[in-house]
Formats: sequence, structure tokens, C-alpha cells
Amino acid sequence: MPRTSLLKCLTQVTAPHHSARCMSTYIQASINSSRSLVNASENRRPTAKALPSKARVVICGGGAQGAAIAYKLAEAGWGSDVLLIEQSELGGGTTWHATGLMGILKPSPLETRIAVMSRDLYLQLEERGWYTGFKQCGSLYVAKKKDRMYQYKKMVSCAVQHNIECKILTPDQVKQYCGLVRTEDLLGGLWIPGDGVANPWEICLALGCEAIDKGVQVVEHCTVNAIKQEGGKVTAVETSKGMVECEYFVNSAGYWSRHVGEMSTPSVAVPIHPCEHYHLHTKPVPDLPPDTPVVRDPDGFVYFRENEGRFLAGGFEPKAKPAYTDDDNLPETRAELSEDWDHFNLLLENLLHRVPTMKNAILERLSNGAEAFSPDGQWILGQAPELENYYVAAGMRSNGIASAGGVGTVIADWIVGGRPPFDMYGLDIARCLGMHNNKRFLRDRVREVPGMTFALNYPHSEFSTGRALRTSPIFPKLQLAGAQFGQVMGYERPMFFKLKKPQSLDLGLLGLDAQEEAASSQGESLKLPIAKTETFYRPPWFQAAAEEFQASREAVSLCDYSSFAKMDLWSGGREVVDFMQKLCSNDVDIPVGHIVHTGMQNKWGGYENDCSVARLAENRYMLMSPSIQQMRSYTWLRRHLPKEVVLQDVTSLYTALCVMGPFSRALMSRLTPDSLDSRSFPFFTTRFMDIACAPDILTMNMTHTGELGYVFYIPNEFAIHVYDAIIEAGKEFGLKHCGYYAQRAVRIEKFYAFWGQDLDSYTTPMECGRAFRCKMKSDIPFIGREFLQDQLDNGVQKLFVMLLLDPVDHNTDLDPWPWGGEPIYRDDKFCGTVTTTSYGFSLGKQVCLGFVQDFSSNGEAGIISQDFVKTGNFEVDIFGVRYPAQCRLNPPVLPKKVTRPDKHSHRNSNLV
Repeated sequence: MPRTSLLKCLTQVTAPHHSARCMSTYIQASINSSRSLVNASENRRPTAKALPSKARVVICGGGAQGAAIAYKLAEAGWGSDVLLIEQSELGGGTTWHATGLMGILKPSPLETRIAVMSRDLYLQLEERGWYTGFKQCGSLYVAKKKDRMYQYKKMVSCAVQHNIECKILTPDQVKQYCGLVRTEDLLGGLWIPGDGVANPWEICLALGCEAIDKGVQVVEHCTVNAIKQEGGKVTAVETSKGMVECEYFVNSAGYWSRHVGEMSTPSVAVPIHPCEHYHLHTKPVPDLPPDTPVVRDPDGFVYFRENEGRFLAGGFEPKAKPAYTDDDNLPETRAELSEDWDHFNLLLENLLHRVPTMKNAILERLSNGAEAFSPDGQWILGQAPELENYYVAAGMRSNGIASAGGVGTVIADWIVGGRPPFDMYGLDIARCLGMHNNKRFLRDRVREVPGMTFALNYPHSEFSTGRALRTSPIFPKLQLAGAQFGQVMGYERPMFFKLKKPQSLDLGLLGLDAQEEAASSQGESLKLPIAKTETFYRPPWFQAAAEEFQASREAVSLCDYSSFAKMDLWSGGREVVDFMQKLCSNDVDIPVGHIVHTGMQNKWGGYENDCSVARLAENRYMLMSPSIQQMRSYTWLRRHLPKEVVLQDVTSLYTALCVMGPFSRALMSRLTPDSLDSRSFPFFTTRFMDIACAPDILTMNMTHTGELGYVFYIPNEFAIHVYDAIIEAGKEFGLKHCGYYAQRAVRIEKFYAFWGQDLDSYTTPMECGRAFRCKMKSDIPFIGREFLQDQLDNGVQKLFVMLLLDPVDHNTDLDPWPWGGEPIYRDDKFCGTVTTTSYGFSLGKQVCLGFVQDFSSNGEAGIISQDFVKTGNFEVDIFGVRYPAQCRLNPPVLPKKVTRPDKHSHRNSNLV
């Protein structure tokens, strides 16, 4: 429908003139229905007139988030040592533009935990007598796509982990819960009764009042000009009202956070960019029920709620419009942007379709405010890698009030206790690199980020912007070989290789089916072929991964490991050895030329790094870690680094290639004159070798998958030559390129845990079967040793397990797949969560890895023994259906030949 016609559907009135700080209708209408509660807006506490000379913590940003951090710090007893600085007035930032949606159940379990903490904090405020505007009207999600209903089913199955009540609805039930909704084109919906709405402004001011009462000083109309540091630690903050010495600084400045990050030397990268975000406000609508639930239509990109008898609606369009593309135009205080009805047209059209009665409403105005988004769409929280004691809370993507209370708890715990209340990898600022903070990259990427809020949560999703930024020298060669790329830490790596035709009829395929053929040609019209899954069922790359897997296990394959994080450490004497022994839980004082797998634990025994360590000389080591750990592992090492030890991130200096499979040694013999027998070049050793005509290539006799093979760390100038030599020599042995989907399958079948997916800062070696990698029998001290010893003495509260789904019950071709995050049940009781999954091509069944706990004692996790695993009956809940699973503490013996379900007979057939 044309825009002009759509606008006629909403009766318009002349909008009043808006000041630079015009609040939304919702914020203005802070009606307190319960006179026993106090409006903080009517009972403000006096703020400080002068800036103190010292404070332990300085918080920049007086929105709901900054106020929550201040309150939680005060609650921990730090109140008199906390200073909150706001450039305008408390609650004068993004809070004014908030809709007050309190959606607790998110597709992300981590965000759900934080939202639950927010809700609990606001309920505590009401118990203390403050008006928060919280109204438990429920959330109604609707769906017109089949896959959307699957996403809702997974949300319902995962809700048990958070004790959240919810249920799946039919279209008729959707109509019963909200008669305003058009349901003819719907397949169903999701009802979450505990959700609701709240008043962000009143919550922000109430948190501020509580913080002030507990000793926090709040200084308004004060801007931050610079953050000072000495020795890599925050020491002071320079403001428009003077200098204040401090130990900690919190950057919670909304969409100004990136700008504030640049005020220190070195600057702190806060990769966010604002986008325009629209809210439509109507005049009061007759007979609009006050208990109308918040309705979300993700397939139409829109939502609406009742707001004091009015409609308040908005959405997240698939292609967003960046705001303030020039930093010079960034306003000093929050201001409303010009409305753009052409841009809002898609959302308006979908709103009027989903809520036909809205056509009769009288339009009050369309508000347009900027909201900050990160390049991956996830929040940015935690301690900045660049400066110690510098914390960031930014990029909340319009989830402010639903997350603010929980974020306050997380950041306060991090400052006071040294770590957050649970692992934060998915939201940790340490997942970002400097490249993510590039202005042009952010401007381009942010166009597609807001749309993620309502996008289908498919596994292995990929962005289309900001691609091909970090590539290895062989990137063009891999493209020609048919690589379909995924991005990790900005690095392009092959996820699978496009099939041209089946390699043999024994593969169970007489020809490629339509899905497989689509996958084979995907991306050909793009500059970069991007790996896509876009299903909850058997993925389109299944057959390609099967052939790559088979080559890795039965012949020989080539995989690009260039994105792996690589660190070089050395010293003049034994200082680097002593340093590594302190940080590593395994004994790394190994002979020169040997390799060892080790963790680096925090003082609670959790994994801060999981890596392979090669000793290159008496006083030199090389560390190899998962790609996602590049910034995190470097930061952990640097923060403990003695001045005698040199640390260098050499990730970008080398192209890393892995040749694996039973024919890998034979292929290697064609590339080097050096002896390769097990005596001359044993497993888990390394040496510098001539490979083809390239001299002194660091070669390691190991892979990261448990298969036989070698990894070459090749100086970039020799990369193409070595690659070409491997390809040429590999023709004799049927060498096949291998992507990360197949590599993942090889790893998971062998029960190998992976950091960031299975392992994190709250997981210890004793809990994941890696006690044998800890030097507990020695007297060598290392970080976390005391905690690990306590676990050895007293037991653990969770165990890492492998779950094998019965292929009779779970049909790989017909049933939706597990993709991670699924609940695990033991004897019909929830006991844990799946972390990673893959189809086991050797086993012919789905394989899930995850952690289980014993909640039999008052719902709290108790000490768990191996008998818990050996005696129970286990199931995995996949999209609301529980499938029986064999639970194991060790991997099964893998057959020598690879199998997979035949798509025609649904029985196992050999791939060879």
C-alpha cells in the first residue's frame, strides 16, 4: 500500500513542537495507580553541587543502567565511594525514548538470565515503596512462519532452565488472548504471562534515589573529557567540573559510549553505532483494554502495547538507517531525530495489517530516537582489554529497561568480586577486536543489526556486510575451490566446500536434492560466497560436510587454521618458563620441541584460556588457541605479564594449514626430505622443516581434532607456494578440502570440549574430564590450584557428558536437529543443558555434548558422582519433543568406516 494511503488510515492531528529533550508519551504518563507507592520523579533526592576530588568508582552515564550499577555497588557497601556523572539530568539519556517493554524470555539464555535479574530488582524496588510502573500484562508472540513456531517451541523448552511459565498457542487461542490481532494468516503464537511493561524513567530515578540514600554522589550537568591511566590502570577522570581520582571507571554512556572510549590513551574500543529507532504514538483509543498484552509480530518486524489507553507501537526493520554517521554531528545531549515516514512505511503497513483497529486511531506523533547497536547485535559488557579497571556497558539495542537491572548486578559483581555472577563470553567486550571499531565498518554493518532482534534464530547465522576484511593469503584459492565462508573475529574461514557432484554412488545419493543443489550454488551471485544454514532441520551443507568428514577420517583432507589465535612468548632467561608455569594448569616445562594441551585457570578454577603450547626453545613458547579467544587470551596473558617476558600476538603473521587423515604422513613425505617416522618425529612434537621450496616452516605433529596429521605455521610470504605444493602432492591421495562444519563433527565425536561453547570461565578441568591435564601431583603452584584441589577433595557439582540420540527415535532426515542449548532430562527431571552438537558421521546418529547437574536437593545443585550418569534414563528436549539418549562420560569406540543415514531407506549405509 502506498505511504500516503497508509497515513490516511491513521487520523492525524497537528503534533506539538518538541524540545530537544521531548519525552515519549509513556514517560510523561507516569500515573501511579497505587497511592501506597512513591513516584521518584516527585521525590527526587538532591544531587551533589561540587565534584569530589576522589572516588573509588566513577560511572559515566545516568540512565537506568548507570543508576542500576551505582545502586548495586552501594548495596555491596561501596556507596560512599561511588560517583555517578551525568551530562544532563538523571534519566535524561536513552531512557526518555524507551517503551518500557519487559520481555523476560529471550532466544539467548544469557540475556534471559540478565532480564530475570532486572525483573527481580524492580520488584524489590516496589517492595521498598517505589513506583516502577510494572504491569504484568503478559507477552503475546505471533507467528506466520513454520520456522517461527519452531523457535517458539525451543524457547518454551528452554524456559524450564529459568523457571519461566509459557505455552504455545493455536491461532484461535491467540485471538482469545488479544482480540485486536488479525489471525487469519497465523500458524500460532507464544504466551508468556509473567512478562509486562514498566516505567523506565521512574525506575531510573528510583534507583538513583536509593543509590543516593546509600551514599552515592550524583553530579548532573557534568561531562567527561578524559580518562587518565598509569601502568595500564585507570587513575583519574577529567570532567568539565574538574579532576577526580579513581580506581575504577564505568562507561555506561549510551550511544556516546564509543566517543567516551576514545577519551583515554590508549583508547578503549567500544564498537557501537546508533541507528534510528521509531515509536508510533496514538491519542487515547476508546475501549482499548488496559490489560492488553504486549504483542510482538517478528515476522512482520513489529510490536505494540497499550499505553494509558493509547497504542504505542514500533519495530525493527530488516534494513535499518544509521544515525549520526558523522561523529561531528553527535549531539551533546539526547535529541529527537527528524521523522522519516518513508523509512517507517514497512513497519506501519505491517502494524495496520496485524492490528486492523489501529486504522481508526488518531495519530499523535511518530518519534524517532537513536539507539546503539554493536556489530554482532549482542550487548557489550565487561572489563576493557585496553585498560584494567575500565568497565563498559553499552550496545543494549533498545533492550534498556529489560536489561538495566541485571546489567547493574553483573557489572557491580565484576568490580566488587572480580568476576560476573556467570560466564559472559557471548556479551563480553573481549570478544571484539580493534577492527570492529572501524567507523565505516560499523556504519555498514549496523544497517542489518537491528533486524536481528526479530530475525529467525537460525544456527550459524552470518552477516552479509563487513565481510572479507581479514583473510589469509590463500583466500582466493579457497574461493576457487568452492569455499563457503563464515566469519569469526572478522576472519573469513571456510565452513564447507561447494559440491559439484557426488563423489560416489555409495554416498547414498543418486543425485543432489533441491536443498543440496541450492546450497551448492548459494553465494555465486555474491562477491563473497557465504555459508548459510537457514533451517532447523538437516542443513543444506550436510552432504558436503559428510564427504569432508569422510576424507578426514579415511583418507586425507586440508583445513585452513589461519584464524586460530597465535601468541609468541620469550625472555632472556627462564622467566618465561616460570611465568607459563604460574598461568598454566598443566606442566609446560617440557623438552624443547614438544607440545602440550593446557588450560589457564582463574582463581576459581575456571577456564580463561584453553590452548596448545609448543616449546620452541629453552626460553620461548608458542600458544595456539581457538579463534574467538584472540583478544581474551592476549589480555589474560598481558595482565599477568612480568616485565622480563615479551608477549606478541602473531595471529596475522602466519597462514596455518592442517593436513589430517591416515594418508597425511604419506602426503607429507612428498613435501619434505625429512624423516617422518614416529621415532624421528613423534606425536605432539614440533620442528622447523623445509616444505617443498619453502624453508623453515614450523610444523607440528598434531591436529586439534584427534586425527593423525600435521599443522604448518607458514610465514605469509610462503603461504601460496606451500598451499599449491600440498594440493599438487595431494592429488595422489585424493586430498579434499575440509571446512569447519566437518571439523566440528570430528571433534564432537571424540568428545573434545571447545572453549566458548563447552568450556568457559565457570567450568573447571575437574568438571569436564580434564583432571589428567592438571599438574596436581606436583608441588608447582599455579593460578586456581587451591580451588581445583578442593574439588578433588570434595567433588564437583556438574559433569561434562556425551549424549547419543537413538536414530530409531530421532530421524536425522525428518526431525529437527539439536543445535545447542537444549534441556537435558534425567528420569523426567531437568538436569542440564546441551552445549554443542553435531551429526556423528562415524556413528550414524546425533551427538550432543553438555553438562548435567543433580538438583535433587531442594532444587539446588549438589555434589554429583559418576553414578548419576550411569544409572539414569536421559532425554534431550528438541523443540518441545524429548528424545531418548545414551549418556556417557567417555566417547564410544569409533568404527573405522564412516556411516550416515541413507535418505531413502533411513537406515545406515556405508559411505565407502
